[in-house]
Amino acid sequence: MKNDRTLTFDEFDEAVNPRPEDCDFDQVVEEALSRRGFLGGVLAMGGFAALGGAVLPRGAEAASNRFAFEAVAASTADEIVVPKGFKADVLVRWADPLWSDGVAFDQVTRGTAASQARAFGDNTDGMEVFHHEGRTLLVVNNEYTNREIIWGNRAEGKAETDDDVEKGLLAHGVTVVELAHDGAHWQVVTDSPYNRRITPRTEMALTGPAAGHDLMKTAADPTGTVTFGTWNNCGSGTTPWGTYLACEENFNGYFSAADEAHEVSAELNRYGVSAKDWGYGWARVDDRFDVAKNPNEPNRAGYVVEIDPRDPNSTPKKRTALGRFKHENAECVVNRDGRLVIYMGDDERGEFLYRYVSNGVYAAGVDTDELMENGTLYAAKFDASGKGIWLALTPEATGMSQAEICIHTRIAASKLGATTMDRPEWVTANPNADEVYCALTNNKNRGVKPNRGGDDTPAEGPNPREKNNYGQIVRWRPEGGDHSAEGFDWDLFVLAGNPTVHSDANAGSENVNAGNMFNSPDGLAFDSNGLLWIQTDGKYSNEGDFAGQGNNQMLAGDPVTGEIRRFLVGPREAEITGLCWSGDRRTMFVGVQHPGEEGDSHWPDGGDSVPRSAIIAVTREDGGVIG
Repeated sequence: MKNDRTLTFDEFDEAVNPRPEDCDFDQVVEEALSRRGFLGGVLAMGGFAALGGAVLPRGAEAASNRFAFEAVAASTADEIVVPKGFKADVLVRWADPLWSDGVAFDQVTRGTAASQARAFGDNTDGMEVFHHEGRTLLVVNNEYTNREIIWGNRAEGKAETDDDVEKGLLAHGVTVVELAHDGAHWQVVTDSPYNRRITPRTEMALTGPAAGHDLMKTAADPTGTVTFGTWNNCGSGTTPWGTYLACEENFNGYFSAADEAHEVSAELNRYGVSAKDWGYGWARVDDRFDVAKNPNEPNRAGYVVEIDPRDPNSTPKKRTALGRFKHENAECVVNRDGRLVIYMGDDERGEFLYRYVSNGVYAAGVDTDELMENGTLYAAKFDASGKGIWLALTPEATGMSQAEICIHTRIAASKLGATTMDRPEWVTANPNADEVYCALTNNKNRGVKPNRGGDDTPAEGPNPREKNNYGQIVRWRPEGGDHSAEGFDWDLFVLAGNPTVHSDANAGSENVNAGNMFNSPDGLAFDSNGLLWIQTDGKYSNEGDFAGQGNNQMLAGDPVTGEIRRFLVGPREAEITGLCWSGDRRTMFVGVQHPGEEGDSHWPDGGDSVPRSAIIAVTREDGGVIG
């Protein structure tokens, strides 16, 4: 997730608010370890657990090859690469009109605020498919915009008018669109009554413990219960009752102050809010984003937002009980006792992994509002031995009120000593076993700098490498198969790396080889057959430490055998993110974000066209099931 051609969101925040260069670690790894010796303490051949007496997943005795495709090679081409026997069609692109009164994308002007309001949003990320009364509804996060692209008609690639700023603002949020299959291809249903754009202008309800708290009140909303808009939504989730969960991530970079010397509170600084934004300039058109004028407004962003795609007139709800941080996605599991368990990652270097457990149980006719308003929030603490516990973020444990815990969740987790992680991104639960996976995408600061709250980041446990450029996927199994249990066992399913360049820990785990290597796992999702799909958002230089890894990609992993195969490679300078399936499992919808973010792509339209994020529909040429 990039915000310009040179700096990631985290790097921009660090430049504005630099952290100490080093700090004391009692258990930092002091010497480089050999690959074999290193892996012996973390995971075993093929990704099987080697720690804490963990056991193989159920069904390990049937470890036959379940891949229904031939692996593809790494690629640096400006195109989508899929295996032989598969095809990928572009379904919908940034700025494609959703209504017949919309305006087709203009390659010269890149559109206006008015055209963007009636069109598909920019930079797709998490997405889900819903089925309602015979209709297929696709809901997609539109995380952010590339300023140099959306304002590429301007000499300096910057907003020159209020309309430019508004156009960028309206490209953010969520898109709901109906799809139909004509027998050969999927296509958008123009003018569907379910088509909807949810943007930073959309009215939303604040719910849960933080609603109505003084920290949530503003001059525009003295009740602290009504807010407007959602933006920088990263991953997604679905509830058992058929609603969509959009997850607000890097919300901080949209706030600014006219006086760049303005100092924000320590609590806002913990989240990266400052007097300088990322160049979007929203305060120019909306005082809500002026942190000097409205210091409480940032407290109203950074939540999981529940949206009902079946009711285009419904009001989205920000679920404060699930905590406030830079949410990646929200993985819902109905526990054996009926309680709702939601796993969530905070995607910033050295931040935490969370779990929410509802007080009530899910059943037909139950009040689903209550399930995401009353419960307990936890942060994970991993032990180097392969064990872990969930730390309950309660008023008794933290010395904070329940509302304060929900607003300043990072601070609460820091107080209890939760484990700092290597950017916990997507979390997904195995449908065939009581185990959960989380992508830890990378962390160049591991063992070098503390996190934003000053918590140490030692190289140990599930984050074993200093200056981690490649990332890993951690897996845990709750005690007794009970997702509400305090304890769990963990191991690493894969440690990404480059065995053609390195012979130490940076070569990766034994299930990484020259034919499937990758860096920066990000998106994760299981298909109905129990294969783990892995999407990457990493370095695509194809040089140095990343030589031979090509463009960002999507792979499939077998949780039983540990085998990993590359299935898809994206176009140049793009991230592959967001994954869901049609109801018949014959189509895989995949998101392609920020192609050409550094100026070297014209995907998907080719020629000299403007690069545009898009959703692709991947199918088998024989029409068979794909997941």
